[in-house]
Amino acid sequence: MTQRLMKAKAVLSGHVTVEAAASLLQWMIEHPKAELHMGGVTHLHAAALQAIAASRNRIASAPEDAFCAKALARLGRT
Repeated sequence: MTQRLMKAKAVLSGHVTVEAAASLLQWMIEHPKAELHMGGVTHLHAAALQAIAASRNRIASAPEDAFCAKALARLGRT
């Protein structure tokens, strides 16, 4: 999994693992107005999904994986 965390956006790709969820959550807490770019995500661990659901960060691009994209779309922030 590639995870690039910047001030204004996070770019996620590949498999977003349970290990990545903690750092992603911390980043979202510190950058509440930043966007999540998830266009290259092929798998999203449930812990990462829960972290994203708990945040208010906007999802700028949906994951490649149809199931993950549908789950995130239900949050209403795409």
